[in-house]
Amino acid sequence: VGQLVESGGGSVQTGGSLRISCRVSGISVGDRCMAWFRQYPGREREGIATLGASGTTNYSDSVKARFTISRNDAQNELYLQMENLDDEDTGMYYCAAASRPFYSVHPCVRLSTAYLSWGQGTQITVVS
Repeated sequence: VGQLVESGGGSVQTGGSLRISCRVSGISVGDRCMAWFRQYPGREREGIATLGASGTTNYSDSVKARFTISRNDAQNELYLQMENLDDEDTGMYYCAAASRPFYSVHPCVRLSTAYLSWGQGTQITVVS
């Protein structure tokens, strides 16, 4: 089980950009499925972006073409670059890691049950 710590959240204006980071220790971001989830108050966590060991990505329709997931293997960090933010992007964002190394050219799933290690979350608030 790894330790994940998100950072970079905060308030941003509508139409603005933001990058959040996830510092990972105990496991490698480059050898397994990694993901970002978003949670609205009172709702289940929604998988919005995944990145596999092969580099394959998988985005939800709500963020496709606006968000980019990436990683830095040397720094062992995961990132989410967010562009053209709107009110519906307000929420708590969580970094997540699969339980074990896995290499596949197929996209990683965006189901929370597929991920074992979680960060504490970082809040993003989009304001007009």
